[in-house]
Amino acid sequence: MSARKNDYAAEPSADLELVMTRVFDAPRALVYKAWTHDMSRWSCPRGFVFTHNEGDVRPGGKWRSCMRSPEGRDLWLGGVYREVVENSLLVFTHSWDQPDGTPGHETLVTVKLEDYQGKTRMLFHQSFFDTVANRDGHRGGWGECFELLQEYLAA
Repeated sequence: MSARKNDYAAEPSADLELVMTRVFDAPRALVYKAWTHDMSRWSCPRGFVFTHNEGDVRPGGKWRSCMRSPEGRDLWLGGVYREVVENSLLVFTHSWDQPDGTPGHETLVTVKLEDYQGKTRMLFHQSFFDTVANRDGHRGGWGECFELLQEYLAA
């Protein structure tokens, strides 16, 4: 029996997805550990701090975090891990809480780690943004976080 086209999730539109590549001078296992155990040390923009960070890194496991802005505003976010391959792949949902505490628009994040000339290449993909402005905001936020990740891995 053949599947109909609408049986599948919509394909991401190029203007509603974010693709970033970074090369880190660190082994894949260390970069993976930074994503799975040390996110509170690098994954919020400068001036922000984590007040809460937890995750059950396995398919179906949930993660939840709270970032506090320099003005003292708490920004909650969370999701569910879809795929986990140690030292190689993380796929998880990502959504910011709305003011009433319910999850907002959900995106899908894929992080692939590869050996690259004695370093680690990270291929980052986030898809299904609801607006180009949200995509662009995440590009800036993740870009700064990846700079912090580089600093953390170098330390």
